[in-house]
Amino acid sequence: NGRDGLDSLSLPKADFRGLIPFEKSFYVECPAVQAMSDTEVAQYRQLRDITVEGREVPKPIRFFHEANFPDYCMQAIAKSGFVEPTPIQAQGWPMALKGRDVIGIAETGSGKTLSYILPGLVHVGAQPRLEQGDGPIVLILAPTRELAVQIQAEATKFGSYSRTRSTCIYGGAPKGPQIRDLRRGVEIVIATPGRLIDMLEAGHTNLRRVTYLVLDEADRMLDMGFEPQIRKILAQIRPDRQTLYWSATWPREVETLARQFLQNPYKGNDRNS
Repeated sequence: NGRDGLDSLSLPKADFRGLIPFEKSFYVECPAVQAMSDTEVAQYRQLRDITVEGREVPKPIRFFHEANFPDYCMQAIAKSGFVEPTPIQAQGWPMALKGRDVIGIAETGSGKTLSYILPGLVHVGAQPRLEQGDGPIVLILAPTRELAVQIQAEATKFGSYSRTRSTCIYGGAPKGPQIRDLRRGVEIVIATPGRLIDMLEAGHTNLRRVTYLVLDEADRMLDMGFEPQIRKILAQIRPDRQTLYWSATWPREVETLARQFLQNPYKGNDRNS
């Protein structure tokens, strides 16, 4: 479950001086979505069991083309044979593409992985290319090896259309191949907290370039006692990043953590969850 490396939590304090500004807002509202009245938006959300909170929440999309994804994303979606966005994608994609922090309440199987992977690929495509010694641009934290490997499969499949490289860093597996991937340079890292801290402490990677952060199954991460590791990792990431915080449930501990690490977030809830 990636819980190795828990005892030696000694990472140098991150220095955020002189950070270069970066682009994180990419959403261009489709004319058909723009034309939706408030009543139509409310009806669609009710039909798909979506609830939202937050300031200026964008309207949901109803069809894939309304998200205005780049061609490579649309190719990947077409190849996958999906018929329509899941509720959490319909509302989650516009929120994520706007560059604001997002809280998503959704179960596994709701399509949530793609609701953050595709905007993550768009985000990577807009940043300067990685240089020698750079760490990832997108970091996805997951509580278990099983979930990390599932996310990696999606990142690989959809990332292949834009030549976006990813790797999976988790405990209970040999470190050699993971270190090789990190040293070579990857745009997306999917990791369990313990093994990632091992890699950071050993200097195999760094989080200075991370501008898009995902915490998946935050409730399980807290249940498994990962809060100190999460705090340690997040302290290494620039404060003006975009953060997407996913949880199947919304207990007080999960909400408290979200309040500390997210700024002015949208919240989308797939009530089917």
